Amino acid sequence: MSAKFGPAGNSVSFGEMGYKGSLQVPEYIEKMGLDAFEYQCGRGVNIGMDKASELGRLAAEKNITLSLHAPYYISMSSVEEEKRLNSINYILASARAVNAMGGNRIIVHTGSCGKITREYALELAIDTMKKALDALDAENLGHIHICPETMGKVNQLGTLDEVLSLCEIDERLIPCIDFGHLNARDLGCLKTFEDYQNIFDSIENRLGEARLKSFHSHFSKIEYTTGGEKKHLTFADTVYGPDFKPVMELTYKKGCSPIFICESDGTQAEDAKQMKNYYEKLGGNL
Repeated sequence: MSAKFGPAGNSVSFGEMGYKGSLQVPEYIEKMGLDAFEYQCGRGVNIGMDKASELGRLAAEKNITLSLHAPYYISMSSVEEEKRLNSINYILASARAVNAMGGNRIIVHTGSCGKITREYALELAIDTMKKALDALDAENLGHIHICPETMGKVNQLGTLDEVLSLCEIDERLIPCIDFGHLNARDLGCLKTFEDYQNIFDSIENRLGEARLKSFHSHFSKIEYTTGGEKKHLTFADTVYGPDFKPVMELTYKKGCSPIFICESDGTQAEDAKQMKNYYEKLGGNL
């Protein structure tokens, strides 16, 4: 097993190369030299099951791994019970869709802290996550991994510690480590190799070697302010981080096989290929 790389949604080049619909995504991903794709349902799960199944069939033919980003408006930590219960329904809809695609990972933003303490927000999110897992089991979707994501804004639930705490509920939960978000929420904290290594060590120490080796990841350079994340950038940016090279080096050294999804602004496929190229070169250099 080795790491897989792909974009979140379609780069600008998807349209420039003459591609139009989502069923052409696998051909595009293959042409770009990649092997993963994250289908975007941030504004709702609107893909039909037949189309999802066909997309999955086409991707499987080309050995492309599909994952799905669940709706952004999921709020597992809301003080309103109705919102938390609705969030379980959105997770179920996401799981049904990715299952039809032949994928097994949905990426979830767990919510914000609002006017409550971080501790209480996490307590609510943990309770909602347990109910979501029960709901998946009830629909025979227990094989679908929910991947809570580290978040970029300071007021959002989603520090590395909070995500790992959520994942400790059940071994099926896989952390989505967004290195750009972690860097942005702590105002450029990822500077040295050791800063990146600490993230890998924390995952292994809290969740064990198996989930370290199979973690999910988002990666992009992100502009930030005092409140954290402001704007996704491209790898051409030289002002903001983080640097993908230490992540690739640690991934290779530790024998991890995560899925890296690039979220650069418009060049996500091209930048994912940069990461993949560097990772593959490490085979002869480390």
